[in-house]
Amino acid sequence: MSNRVTARLLLFFRKIMRHLESLFFLAKTLLSERNFIYLSCVAVAISCAFAVIILKSFAHNVFIFANYANQYLKLPYANSIFPIIGILLTVFVIKKFLDGSIEKGSSRILYAVAKKGGIIPKKQMYAQIITSSLTVGLGGSAGLESPITITGAAFGSNFAQKYKLSQKDRILLLACGVAAGIGAAFNAPIAGVLFAIEVVLTDITISAFIPIIISAATGALVSKVLLSQDILLSFEQEQNFDFHNTPYYVLLGILAGFVSAYHARNFRKVEHFFSRFKNNSYKKALFGASILALLIFFFPTLFGEGYESMKTLSTAHPETLLENTLLESHKSNEWVLLAFIGITTLLKSFATGLTLGSGGNGGNFAPSLFVGSYLGFFVAKFMHLTGINSNLPITNFTIVGMAGILSGLFHAPLTAIFLIGEITGGYDLMVPLMIVSSISFAVSKQFEKHSMDVKALADKGDVFTSDKDKNILQSIDVLKLIQIDVKTIPLEKSLENLIEQLSQTTQDIIPVLDEKQKMLGIVEFDTIRSILFNPYRIKFTTVQEILVQPKEIILYDDGMETIMEKFESSDETILPVIKAGKFFGLLSKMDVLEAYREKLKEMVIE
Repeated sequence: MSNRVTARLLLFFRKIMRHLESLFFLAKTLLSERNFIYLSCVAVAISCAFAVIILKSFAHNVFIFANYANQYLKLPYANSIFPIIGILLTVFVIKKFLDGSIEKGSSRILYAVAKKGGIIPKKQMYAQIITSSLTVGLGGSAGLESPITITGAAFGSNFAQKYKLSQKDRILLLACGVAAGIGAAFNAPIAGVLFAIEVVLTDITISAFIPIIISAATGALVSKVLLSQDILLSFEQEQNFDFHNTPYYVLLGILAGFVSAYHARNFRKVEHFFSRFKNNSYKKALFGASILALLIFFFPTLFGEGYESMKTLSTAHPETLLENTLLESHKSNEWVLLAFIGITTLLKSFATGLTLGSGGNGGNFAPSLFVGSYLGFFVAKFMHLTGINSNLPITNFTIVGMAGILSGLFHAPLTAIFLIGEITGGYDLMVPLMIVSSISFAVSKQFEKHSMDVKALADKGDVFTSDKDKNILQSIDVLKLIQIDVKTIPLEKSLENLIEQLSQTTQDIIPVLDEKQKMLGIVEFDTIRSILFNPYRIKFTTVQEILVQPKEIILYDDGMETIMEKFESSDETILPVIKAGKFFGLLSKMDVLEAYREKLKEMVIE
């Protein structure tokens, strides 16, 4: 009976989707291109908002159940067991249902924009929801915001593909999905808009603002109506700024910058360690999850996103964080609480690295807010206990610290400022938010040129940065420019054979290959020009004698920036390309510059 009901519901759902698709195709024919984009961004935002509601509700309910198991069912190890189950289930789903792989982190969105024309695989519309709900929902020490942004981007990208929109509109709708995701996750539409602009889009026009604003507002509105306020991260109490505390906010900003670099580097080290486990994903998951479980056993606040503990820090009784821990009997000792907070702050990067490195899915957005709130509390509480300044508002520092780490890790100070401003219900802390976010960004930038999520891709030239010329170069598909149909010659052939080859091509250089297609060198046309009309020299000169080594060699995996550097250093117009040690083709500098010119024309707004 239940199977029949399920089948009917699925059939009903499919009929609705078909009718909606028909309506959108009709709307596309009736509406102008711009108005259809407005309609599309609303549809994408609503879809993303429902994904947020599912994810957030699941994670919140599991957290409540874990606490219930601790307090009432007397299962003190529930917090440690759930993450192991969640990560193992995540690995199982990825292996059995998602082709053994899933793209993690918001960096994948930037990669899609830079290298794929905004195309994101269709499976990302559901894969992130399923896997991150299992990982984070069951206590993995990561955040849901990164999976939410990827899901929103996937909705936008695939909607554009479905209705055959241009690449420009596809990237715009992708950004709309991201803005809607952040707007819905925090009920912070301004932060959603700024995140899409600061992190996803390196170039933005006024015309793109409107769809992004509509999406962020729609996502936040749906979340506001349907999602319980208890699930959202919010701080309702009024905050006031005392300018006498400015030096302490400056100190918090500096510390936030250093802690941001510390978090990013330790997280990458843990992830790199687990990248060595390539053969047995279940073994890797069990190993990493077990260490995570041990950390959560001693520091239960590392369980899940950690939003509940962040709210607790801003209340009048932060000592409740020590309940259900080994330090519960010392919760009245403020120094013990301070030590607990400080150690947890330093361990969060390892906990998040273990969660994601061992096979779980999630992001670093929530961990950045977690670390920031703990750091802010630690600084203010330390000033209290040491008597340096007993009047510092601890709640203010707890809130402002979140903006500091978010800005330092993601290099997105505007997003950090307005996100915290929105979730606190006012802008009374705007000045300290600006101070801490900007200083943290400046300090972390000294240690980390790129934000933690995109560093690896940026180093390889796989994402856009603030350098517009570099962005255009990166957007060029170099593989389409390589001349593969190239005349080559074996080393043992005579110079007569070489001249015959030259007479059949416009190439200025002829690569000389061995029997395994490895390049031994090149013969340049200018080199043999002087002997073309000397039959004696043609007959008795060998290819070996006129063979030279190219000044530079382009590797198949080289990024466009590296390729242009090689052209400049060699002062050559044509260079050979090598793939896996074998000759692959020739690349002309003129072809690259022509492709650059065409890309530049495409990016000019009419």
